[in-house]
Amino acid sequence: MPNRELVSRSVAVERVVEARSTALADIATAHVELDAIAGRVLAEDVHAPRDVPPHDYATMDGYAAAAADEPPLDVVDEIAPEDEPPDIGPGTAVRIATGAPLPPRTDAVLKRENATVAEGRLADWELAAGTNVHRRGTTATADERLFAAGDRLAPRHAALCRDVGIDTVPVRERFAVGIVATGTEIHEGRQPDRDSEFLANLVRSWGHVPAEPRTVPDDPAAVRETIESAAADHDVVLTSGGTSVGTADHVSSTLADHDPLFEGVRLRPGRPVMAAVVDGTPVVALPGKPIAAHTAAVLVARPLFTGKTDLSTVTTTPEHHVAMPDADREYAVPVVMEDGRATALGHVDSSLPLYEDRFAPGLVAASTRATLADGFVLTETALEPDEPVDVVPYPAVE
Repeated sequence: MPNRELVSRSVAVERVVEARSTALADIATAHVELDAIAGRVLAEDVHAPRDVPPHDYATMDGYAAAAADEPPLDVVDEIAPEDEPPDIGPGTAVRIATGAPLPPRTDAVLKRENATVAEGRLADWELAAGTNVHRRGTTATADERLFAAGDRLAPRHAALCRDVGIDTVPVRERFAVGIVATGTEIHEGRQPDRDSEFLANLVRSWGHVPAEPRTVPDDPAAVRETIESAAADHDVVLTSGGTSVGTADHVSSTLADHDPLFEGVRLRPGRPVMAAVVDGTPVVALPGKPIAAHTAAVLVARPLFTGKTDLSTVTTTPEHHVAMPDADREYAVPVVMEDGRATALGHVDSSLPLYEDRFAPGLVAASTRATLADGFVLTETALEPDEPVDVVPYPAVE
C-alpha cells in the first residue's frame, strides 16, 4: 500500500472509539423494559433505588441469634420468609427458614441439622458473626451506581435490575447502519456479494440495526454519491471493497476528501481497512476479500458498535510450525481447536491446504472456507508447537 500511513491496530481502535463518542452524542434516548436490554447502550448512569437485600437474611434453615451470646439460648419465636422479624433480647434465639429476615440484634445462623434443642432451649452455640447470613446491602446499597452511561448491557444484567427494583433503563437508540458493497462485478450480479450479509449479522449481534445492503459499481462518482448518501441517512456506515490502490478502488479517495481517521492498519488479513467521518457520520471501509473484511470488522470496527476494546482468549498449543511473512505486522491466523491444540486453517496439513509452513494471508483472506475456523491467533512471530499461544474464539468478538 504505497504512500499510505499504516497505523497499529491499537491506534485504529482508539480513533474508532473516539468516533463512537461523537456518534452516540447524536443518538436519541429511550426507556426499555428489562426483557429488551441485551446489547443496548446506557444513556445515563443507573443507580440502585434501595438497599438489596433490605435486611440480613438467613441462607440456611436453622436458628438465628447473636454470635456473642452464650448458650444455652431460649428459642422464643419462629420466622418465615414472609414475616416481619421480631425484636429479641440477649440469650434468646429464633427458629428461622432460608430466606427469612433476621431479627435486628442477630448476626449468625446455626444450621438446623447441627442444632441440639431440648425443652425449648438451644444447647450448642459457637458461631462467628455472619455465618449463614446474607448481609443487608451486599447486592446493592441505596443510590449505589450499578452501571455507567455508555455501558453495554448483557442479558444477565436484567436479573440485577429486577432484584433491585428497576423496571426500565434509559438507553441510546440503536445505530442505524448503512452497508455498501463496492464492485462492478457484484453490482451487475456476475459475482456474489460475500460480505454484506455477514456484516449485517455482525451489526445485529453487536446490538444495532443494519439497513438493506446496497451495491455500487466501480465508478468514482457513483461510489462517492453512494457513501455520502448512506452517511446522510444512517448513524454509521460500513463498506466493503475498493480500499486498495488499484485503478478501480475509489472508496479511499472518497474518504480522503472528508475527515480521515486512518488509511490502513498493520494487520493481515485486513490491512486495507480505513475509516473517516463523512459529514459527521463514522464510515469504516473494509477490504473486499471475505476473511480480510471479517477480520478487520471484528478487530477494528467492533469497538465502534460495542465500546469494547478487550479480546477474550483461551490458551492452547499450536500443532505445527507456521512462519509469518514480514516483520512489523500483526497477523490474524485462523485456527481450528481440537484436543487442546490449535491447527492453523490454511496449513498444508489442515482441511484447507493453502500454504506449506509460511502463513499466506492473501490466500486465506479470499477463502470463505476459512470461516470454519474456531478462532484466530494474533501474532507478529512464528507459531511453534512447543510455545503456548492465545486464541481469540470467534464467539468472543461476534
